[in-house]
Amino acid sequence: MAKTPAAMVAVGDREVRVSSPDRVVYEATDRTPDISKLEVCEYFATVGDALMAAIGERPTAMERWPDGWREGMRLATGPQDREGDGFYQKRLPKGAPDFVDTVSIAFPSGRKADELCPTEPASLVWAAQMGALTFHPWPVRRPDVDHPDELRIDLDPQPGTSFSDAQRVADVLRELLAEHGLRGFPKTSGNRGVHIYVRIEPRWTFDEVRHAAIGLGRELERRDDGVTTAWWKEERGTRLFLDYNQNLRDRTIASAWSLRAQPGAPVSTPVTWERLAEVTDPRDFNLTTVPDYLADGDPWSEIDSQAYSIEPLLELWETLPGGELNFPPDYPKQKGEPPRVQPSKKVESHWDSDGNRLE
Repeated sequence: MAKTPAAMVAVGDREVRVSSPDRVVYEATDRTPDISKLEVCEYFATVGDALMAAIGERPTAMERWPDGWREGMRLATGPQDREGDGFYQKRLPKGAPDFVDTVSIAFPSGRKADELCPTEPASLVWAAQMGALTFHPWPVRRPDVDHPDELRIDLDPQPGTSFSDAQRVADVLRELLAEHGLRGFPKTSGNRGVHIYVRIEPRWTFDEVRHAAIGLGRELERRDDGVTTAWWKEERGTRLFLDYNQNLRDRTIASAWSLRAQPGAPVSTPVTWERLAEVTDPRDFNLTTVPDYLADGDPWSEIDSQAYSIEPLLELWETLPGGELNFPPDYPKQKGEPPRVQPSKKVESHWDSDGNRLE
């Protein structure tokens, strides 16, 4: 069979070449037909301006699925995992066009990399041509990549909870933010969760923003017993986990308007608070429906209208009991951090008061 010729996708004043345009990236479901690589690239061209408003000038990792996504496929867990079907690309691959820009970032280990830094929609279509379905931007913008300008609140449903639980808790969170003089902007995660973003003044460190998220989470726990900040899964129960560590360096959340590697090509979709309350199934936001939805206006059009102080949330961190919480396992052990061992496996006599294992 003859190979299908490459197609060209117009993006502003550029045309981006798309090889194997008829490759099926998402197989048909009861909601969507087969979705080709060309359709994925055209989708990103269509939502390009809104996507740029969300991730422009930000260091951005690409979640790539070069052969498309199918049920049962697996995302690689790290650079040494050669068996994954998809993977995170944190360093821009060689051979990228001149219009694809980068920014230098430092990982928690101190190593550095030149990561994709979108400056125009064509760079996102090029990334889609390379198999990227989901964009994972840092909460910073160049030239200052050490001070976040976003507080990101990830309400992650645990087993036994649902999207409707996330909707309910998100509304409690909306009121809590407003009480502290902050305005949040919600979006669906593209799965069962809800993400809320708050633009903040870029004058705090990653650790300080993380502490603000912990303070917010603890106050939310006080108001709604369906929420937890427990790091260990065995302690979460049937509650939504507020993932405070998503605010650390090199921790990212799927961006607004990104596709997700799930059946039916769902999209992580910005919504107004009123619209969020009306959603019955977040899968209704997908590649085939979102362009028409966005044509009615970007629900996040005002997100950059004001940057807020996180001092009220840092006060919650200082005043509410609980102290430091666990960091991700790839982070260096932090001062005051609890022991990095499952509570059910912890033997108190093996640890000192600072959470360090005794020899």
